[in-house]
Amino acid sequence: MQPLRAGVVGASGYSGLELTRILLRHERVSLAFATSDRWEGQAIAAKTGLDSDLSYVSVEQGVAAAKDCQVVFLATPAESSLELGPRLAALGVTVVDLAGTFRLKDAALYPPFYRFEHSAPDLLAKAVYGLPELFREQVKGARFVANPGCYPTAAALSVAPLLKAGLVEPQSLVINAASGVSGAGRKATEDFGFMEVDSDFRAYRTLKHQHLPEIRQTLTRVAGADVPLVFTPHLLPVKRGILSTATAKVKKGVTTTQVQQALADAYGGEPFIGLKGEPDAVRLADVVLTPKCLVGAATDGSHVVAIAAIDNLLKGAASQAVQNMNLALGLPEPLGLL
Repeated sequence: MQPLRAGVVGASGYSGLELTRILLRHERVSLAFATSDRWEGQAIAAKTGLDSDLSYVSVEQGVAAAKDCQVVFLATPAESSLELGPRLAALGVTVVDLAGTFRLKDAALYPPFYRFEHSAPDLLAKAVYGLPELFREQVKGARFVANPGCYPTAAALSVAPLLKAGLVEPQSLVINAASGVSGAGRKATEDFGFMEVDSDFRAYRTLKHQHLPEIRQTLTRVAGADVPLVFTPHLLPVKRGILSTATAKVKKGVTTTQVQQALADAYGGEPFIGLKGEPDAVRLADVVLTPKCLVGAATDGSHVVAIAAIDNLLKGAASQAVQNMNLALGLPEPLGLL
């Protein structure tokens, strides 16, 4: 069976580098190109530590090579994806976009949260939101997949089954989540440097983080009713990982057994989700460097606490992108990841 030819645009960022490594190991994929303007001409093997005869090429060289690929990943800033996404889609290749450019269905949300006007509304309408555990059937066969953000992945997976089962009051949901500094990207500002982050813990982009409308959109879609979420991101002094803590009022009479059964019903057969009997058992150390999400929840009869943990660069970005590729192209979902 012929391998699928894949390309990565933006391969020198943290997520792009992880994505390149996964694709180089994937038994059904042949990496056709990986772009990096800053590493152009350098050997991919030297940066990934894996066998490859390829060297990094420019973005324009990558786009030219994309016509011979079955799938291309965009691991680029949102503004770059806005320009490149339509160009790649026009070539007829399957596109998996790791940026936030095509996640929000309401184009009016882009100026306040992403600081640009959306110039590709037709493609925005066609893009499929790729959170497989919630929207798997829509991803199958999709030609353009908007890969979810890292915070939205952890946040949505922690509480979506509880909302869908009608166990919690949607209007009461509050989510606090903390991420390692790699979530800011390789070109992060001084605020995310070691000297600023070490031995510190703080909130950032309060009430205006770009992932806020994405989480709201996902949970509203699952709940079938508006979820006016309060979301606060925090910066952890670690390299990678996200711990998301969601709290909400439960409906009268709801028990911990019902909460945990809702999670088991939703995720019992999921290859990338592990369930914990207690929220306290969900730890970053158990998910970092893996493509998995851990979830645990409990209630005191008044409120529920649901906690999820992921590696922000893997389940929050690169491995989930490959999970979406597998689904979109008809491959076994765990292929190349487990």
